Amino acid sequence: MPTVTFDGSEVECEEGAVLRDVLVESGNSPHTGRSRHLNCRGMATCGTCAVEVEGKASDRTAGEERRLSFPPHDPDSGLRLACQVRVEGDLVVRKYPGFWGQHTDREPR
Repeated sequence: MPTVTFDGSEVECEEGAVLRDVLVESGNSPHTGRSRHLNCRGMATCGTCAVEVEGKASDRTAGEERRLSFPPHDPDSGLRLACQVRVEGDLVVRKYPGFWGQHTDREPR
């Protein structure tokens, strides 16, 4: 079973699980501040679950590419939408500051 490391915790999950679901079900959140309540619930339209992912994960989806291609995101930032990422192996996940988690120039939380 893959292990997802996020914000000081480690969570085991099934291979192929959606990263956002893994985080939320474990009591963690890929959202910050009000975006914990104001988000698209996994439809890849709001962009508030943007995270940095290190490890074995699925490729970007078309919806993910589309949302990450306009502000406040930058398609070259390397961020992923947790709602679109499928866990394919052990992952280390980092959330950056900002409503959308877009401030990659700052320390992750």
